[in-house]
Amino acid sequence: MGSTIKDIARLANVSKATVSRVINNKSEGVGEETKQKILRIIEELNYRPSLLARGLVTKRTHSLGLIIPDITNPFFPQLARGAEDTAAKHGYSLFLCNSDNSPEKEQRYIEAFIEKRIDGVMLASSISKSAIQSQIQLLKSVDIPFTLLDRYLEGSEPETGVFLDNQAGAYQATDYLLKNGHRRIVFVAGPLGVMTSWYRFQGFQMAHYDNGVEIDYSLVMEGDYQLSSGKELVERLIEAELEFTAIFAGNDMMAIGALKALQSRGIKIPETVEVIGFDNIELSSLVEPALTTVAQPTYEMGVKGAQMLIRVIEGEGIPERNVYLKPELLFRATTRHPVG
Repeated sequence: MGSTIKDIARLANVSKATVSRVINNKSEGVGEETKQKILRIIEELNYRPSLLARGLVTKRTHSLGLIIPDITNPFFPQLARGAEDTAAKHGYSLFLCNSDNSPEKEQRYIEAFIEKRIDGVMLASSISKSAIQSQIQLLKSVDIPFTLLDRYLEGSEPETGVFLDNQAGAYQATDYLLKNGHRRIVFVAGPLGVMTSWYRFQGFQMAHYDNGVEIDYSLVMEGDYQLSSGKELVERLIEAELEFTAIFAGNDMMAIGALKALQSRGIKIPETVEVIGFDNIELSSLVEPALTTVAQPTYEMGVKGAQMLIRVIEGEGIPERNVYLKPELLFRATTRHPVG
């Protein structure tokens, strides 16, 4: 756990303002003995004055930071637009950074936000739990408010954020397929180290359990949220001559890849195989046939996340630390969708 200015002030038995003056080389009025004591404690605690001093929030900049993992995934621009529109409405500028799923890039962006005295950060990270915790601790160490978007982080005290009920969304899609008579359903999961992917997998499993249907785990595969992985994984199933009658993909991009794999083999959709995606990105309604998907209010997630962050920055209370948005199964042409 990183040390904070408050920790230094407590150990030196001085005020946080005194510590700040020393860190910023504005120590007029601070005795030499006190100054040296503070500097010694900073060194002992491995405090990072070169970074934190530059990023110390001494006044408001009316700017927010948003870090997303993959700007090529159409899900995230919708989220960013909601956050940006809300920020502008409240007089804030928004700086958008794309981490390419790299913990190192994500940390560099957070450090840059600190240096530029960003008022608050929205973090939509698909990185490992330990990496996210590290980024959160860095923000906490300099008292920069933050909210999590889409990526839930479990803990004894859940961090403030806006999320989708991913388990419920996956349950809806799988339950529809099971009630429509499917017993061999392909599940193309996203990276299972990402909590959103894991909850979708849990929803898939729970629907099978509630319907009394056993899962064939040879039809469960882990992708990477890219179109190419959905296509390649389904092609692999077809080449292995495994029987299946439906595909549920953990996001729309992989579902569209699955459509391409089926179409290239002349497999009729939805007559032979029904397909469902997740997210409701704009492209899902434009492909042929149009994709049935679990729609999540992505734009609204960005709006609510920015609203929550601004309320924290401006010292206002927030009604809930965690906001969960509801998914909706949106039927289009890749499903037959008359259920009993």
